[in-house]
Amino acid sequence: MNKINGDNHPKAIEHISQDVWRIFKIMAEFTEGFEKLGKLGPAVSIFGSARTKPGSFYYEKTVTIAKMLADRGFSIITGGGPGIMEAANKGAHEANGVSVGLNIDLPHEQFHNPYIHKSYLIEFDYFFVRKVMFVKYAQGFVMMPGGFGTMDEMFEVITLIQTGKIKAVPIILFGSDYWAGLLTWVKNTMLADGKINSVDLEIFKITDSEDEVCRIMEEYYKEQHFTPNF
Repeated sequence: MNKINGDNHPKAIEHISQDVWRIFKIMAEFTEGFEKLGKLGPAVSIFGSARTKPGSFYYEKTVTIAKMLADRGFSIITGGGPGIMEAANKGAHEANGVSVGLNIDLPHEQFHNPYIHKSYLIEFDYFFVRKVMFVKYAQGFVMMPGGFGTMDEMFEVITLIQTGKIKAVPIILFGSDYWAGLLTWVKNTMLADGKINSVDLEIFKITDSEDEVCRIMEEYYKEQHFTPNF
């Protein structure tokens, strides 16, 4: 039997060619994001489920939070889609604030909502590029109830702060009923087993108060010189 030479295999050569061209697409997405978002002042990224319906409890809470933050001069950054993202952009829009949408091309549920400022709607193919933009230009994060995507974004930011890769900006989990089970598991399993330290639990806060969200963000910004996170 002849030995397969992977370096000269036609499929391998084809993939190398595709990957080389993909680099330019990735560079273009980073460039567009840096150019557009570099103009923002203080901003808050709001995450949550795309499946949250208009009129529901957390949808309306998100509208209120985003409106209150925009009234205080914060730009609002979301993933640009429906659900919580739409609610946050709607709140910013109603307050005549800067409403940013970092949309991602997905096969099913993602489409950009109508409340995004046209000059701040950016379309992405790559999740990792999009996540850099969420983190780099936000001085705070609000995590509304969500699914796997929200958990991914939340733990990414927590990890970056835990490891000192970004400043310790506010992370607020809104909705104690929703987050209580996760927090119990983190304390009773991760912390109890020595996988994290007790100080790591201070990286984020949980609240049910829109006023507290705004207070935490305002107090942080008053004490910090504004710069992007990295």
